[in-house]
Amino acid sequence: MLSETFTEGMKVTSVGSQTVLKAMGESVTLGCSYTPEPFDAGELDIEWSVVSPDTTKKDQMIMSYTSGTRYYHGNHVFAERLSFAAGDPSKGDASLSISQLSPPQSATYRCKVKKSPGVDTRKMSLVVMVKPSAPKCWVEGGQLVGEALSLNCRSTKGSTPLKYTWRRERADPMPAGVTQNGATGELKISNHSQSFAGAYLCEVNNAVGAERCRINLKADKPPNRAAVIVGTVVGSLLLVFILLVFIGLLYWKLRSRHSYDKEVSNEIREDAAPPESRPGSRHTHRSSGQQSEATYCQVDGSDRNLSSTGYANTPSSIDHGFTPIKYDSKYGYPV
Repeated sequence: MLSETFTEGMKVTSVGSQTVLKAMGESVTLGCSYTPEPFDAGELDIEWSVVSPDTTKKDQMIMSYTSGTRYYHGNHVFAERLSFAAGDPSKGDASLSISQLSPPQSATYRCKVKKSPGVDTRKMSLVVMVKPSAPKCWVEGGQLVGEALSLNCRSTKGSTPLKYTWRRERADPMPAGVTQNGATGELKISNHSQSFAGAYLCEVNNAVGAERCRINLKADKPPNRAAVIVGTVVGSLLLVFILLVFIGLLYWKLRSRHSYDKEVSNEIREDAAPPESRPGSRHTHRSSGQQSEATYCQVDGSDRNLSSTGYANTPSSIDHGFTPIKYDSKYGYPV
């Protein structure tokens, strides 16, 4: 017949938050101190596991200690970052140290200490976060008195949620009439004045770190509106004057060019040579000149002299009473 015995044996005595927040790149120690009872006489067995978020799947053992020997399980790269915090975990401290944390190591870890018949466990959640990067501060809108503007602060890196807070550098109270948004990092000023001028600090933080930036806000006086109006009018009149001068110079230049072209045209007309005589007149002149000259032509093998009268003056014609040959100036030979 089986006997039942109720006992309170092994106790994990570590206390503290069940959720640990750490920044990426840092180290963490997950506490697991324990106290065995005198009647816990069995072999000491320590196990560290990553609890699966899916209850239908097994937990993943990452490190163990049995009979004085340490064992590493799972990912070798991850195992290199693991170690027991105490040199000898059998002395009552089974705490786990993890170095060079990265976001994938965010998980729920379970420590189990067993020494028969006693056994106890403890779970802790580790959240690895990214610190916010140094923010950038800038002003949107003019810095003129009487205008609306806003101070802005933004960090490009960091695990959410990020919280932004604006304050004056010298711990002066924030002037009335400003509103700031802690989620977006915007501080609005609806009616700027000299009381708002000065240095401002914006701090952005999350659970694992904080950064800040600084900006100097000015309060410039608005320009004299009357002077602006006068300057605008004077500038407009000056522009009109310059335009009129340009148009006058252009008109004078065109008029001068027109007068010059007209004078040149008149000079050419006066100096032009008289036109040559018509071709008909030249032909008549040459014909009349040709009639005054004596021309010889060969008729029946003998040269005969044609006088200016158009008759052939030859001894035979004179002596023997031949009919004189008439010279036709149109065709250029006697007929």
